[in-house]
Amino acid sequence: MGGRKPRNIYLTGFSGTGKSTVGPTVARRLGFDFIDLDAEIERAAGRPVPEIFRADGEEAFRRLETEALRRLAARDRLVVATGGGVVLRPENRRLMAESGLVVCLEARPETIARRLEALAPTRPLLAGPDPAARIAGLKEYRQPFYATADWVVQTDLLSPEEVAAEVIRAWDLLSPRLDGAEAAPDGWPGTGQEGLAPYCPDAGATCVVRSSAGDYPVYVGWGNLAELGWRIRSLGLGGRAWVIADRAVWNAWGERLLASLAAARLEGRPLPVEPGEEHKSLAEAERLYGELSRGRAERQDLIIAFGGGVIGDLGGFVAATYLRGLPLVQVPTSLLAMVDAAVGGKVAVNLPVAKNLVGAFYPPRLVLADTELLTTLPTGELIAGWAEVIKHAVILDPELFEQFRRVGGRAATRLDPETTPALVGRSVAIKARVVSEDEHERTGLRMVLNFGHTVGHALEAVLGYGRIRHGEAVAIGMVAAARLSAALGLLDKEAADQVEGLLADFGLPVRLPSEVDPGAIIGRIYYDKKVAGGRPRWVLLRRIGETVIRADVPDGLVLEVLNGLKDG
Repeated sequence: MGGRKPRNIYLTGFSGTGKSTVGPTVARRLGFDFIDLDAEIERAAGRPVPEIFRADGEEAFRRLETEALRRLAARDRLVVATGGGVVLRPENRRLMAESGLVVCLEARPETIARRLEALAPTRPLLAGPDPAARIAGLKEYRQPFYATADWVVQTDLLSPEEVAAEVIRAWDLLSPRLDGAEAAPDGWPGTGQEGLAPYCPDAGATCVVRSSAGDYPVYVGWGNLAELGWRIRSLGLGGRAWVIADRAVWNAWGERLLASLAAARLEGRPLPVEPGEEHKSLAEAERLYGELSRGRAERQDLIIAFGGGVIGDLGGFVAATYLRGLPLVQVPTSLLAMVDAAVGGKVAVNLPVAKNLVGAFYPPRLVLADTELLTTLPTGELIAGWAEVIKHAVILDPELFEQFRRVGGRAATRLDPETTPALVGRSVAIKARVVSEDEHERTGLRMVLNFGHTVGHALEAVLGYGRIRHGEAVAIGMVAAARLSAALGLLDKEAADQVEGLLADFGLPVRLPSEVDPGAIIGRIYYDKKVAGGRPRWVLLRRIGETVIRADVPDGLVLEVLNGLKDG
């Protein structure tokens, strides 16, 4: 920053603190001109601010705001009433500091809510049962930016004339001292986004999962781990962030996660867990409880689950049970976790007799999936994860299925910033839609997500858990379900072949391992959670994008299909 030339006065602060009311009075008393920055933007753009936001988005508006501020900073003897979010950009803060005195008008959330209600009762900011709480959350988010002002006036108990007098007193006192002074860095390196603010937490979300415990947004992107800290802040969460992390993931990406938290002034406390399904246990949960207890974790703290499906389940279970529930943030790092485990709110640990027997429905506050993190995932794990992504296309999205066929198997390992988040994001949105409509698996809709899992789970059990990846077993199960659908006359053979061909193109197995006895799979199917009335319920296909549930499938036909998967 260069030397300061305090030619103007810039009024910053939250909506409802009186900037537009006080500004004209200050200008009249000093013989300055008054400018409302939003009005200046509207004049230059030829459109009202709400229309700019709606049509072009926040980033476009912020660019116009900076351009208008740059024009005003070149003038002198102005009193400028700025918008509430003008301080979010470092460039704006620099322009104001170099060309004027910055005075922040402050007020308590209750005062702001009362003033806004009187002025504009239909404002979105006032929607909901507790506007003051929403305002408090947004003010907390912006406070570090507002704190860069030269002078602060607490307006709650002052009349507009008294506030104007305080602004003039600041001008008389400080403008001589600031003339020629070096404009020091404001100490806040970040750029804020209104879309990250608490009153609009879903802005920019890939999708939103509807939950009885509270809706939560899912963000899928490339490199968006850098947003994690501000996404957390946008929900009004603070305290310490206890990061239950896969140790291998932490070694690769932990510093980046901590940097994101630090940028939002959140303290990260890593709790590494060794990789492997065997650590998704009550014993490991108890160890983590001990770490939290020794660290004196409190209810205003939060848990971040940073890893694949094992960590998502384990971290979520710990969050659901410690101190009767801590806020949970899911940051999945495997493809399978991104499109499946992290979305839906199911958390659990295993018992020696079976998987996921001790758990709960405990939705996170947000899910953030950075597909760039997949670049360090072992190739086999990455390929296995595509099985669940393709499954979503097969059962509910024929357009996505055709998109997969167009891009081909090269998308499996050639990750890129455009294609990968687009495919993963669309798949996540499908899962979100289903679990939003059947959160607790009561209507049967969520059951369609088990396509391929009847044979897949049985195959995992027959081979022994850990002998085959879950996604690989599900791929084989999907081929079996497609062939079974065709054998029952529900699905044409060409569509069944397309399902099998796509899975094979992505490098997924489509045949049973040679050592597996198809009869043993039949036996294990009867232990499946979808069994009802002593009969397995199969998720089958009528066509790509449409499923049907059948409980009348003969075991003999299932055995015939499974034998066919061994013979080719």
